[in-house]
Amino acid sequence: MIYLELFYVFFKIGAFTFGGGYAMLPFIQQEVIARGWLTLEEITDFIAVSESTPGPFAVNIATYIGVEKGGVPGGIVATLGVVLPSFVIILIVARFFFKFRENKYISGILNGIKPVAIGLIAAAAYSIFRGVFIAGKTGLGSFADYTFIYSAVIFITSLVLVLRKKSPVLAIGISAAFGIAAGYAGEALGLVK
Repeated sequence: MIYLELFYVFFKIGAFTFGGGYAMLPFIQQEVIARGWLTLEEITDFIAVSESTPGPFAVNIATYIGVEKGGVPGGIVATLGVVLPSFVIILIVARFFFKFRENKYISGILNGIKPVAIGLIAAAAYSIFRGVFIAGKTGLGSFADYTFIYSAVIFITSLVLVLRKKSPVLAIGISAAFGIAAGYAGEALGLVK
């Protein structure tokens, strides 16, 4: 039963999301949290892990959740579910693209999908921002929280490195090292348990 549910959920996510992995985040959050498979905090943690491992985000998260809920077969089923719709759609598009690329309706559809994908990515970014920087708290007092401060420093450091066109691997490595150091420092100071 879990295998069918995993396939169905990730097939639906793969079929109705345009704009890549980050555009899938709101759907993944909605489906996975509603079923109790992961919490928002666990999804946020996995996003960080997923970005530092090879492979597309959607495939990584589908595989991870599948393995967590149904072992290796669950990982395979969830991964197939998320990639199958894209595979079929790309086959169809590739077959007819050159024939219809100048069609005003097809062009209109593609132009309409672009802002939706950006909106979905922005919604996911906002949700992650709330989970990382505010950590479920409300009010401006939460911005003085230790978690917010070290997360903001890591974010700014990464942003500066990327804007200076340094390797993303360097940004991830420095951010990971700083996060580990901040965790140990917070523990030593009694700020983190």
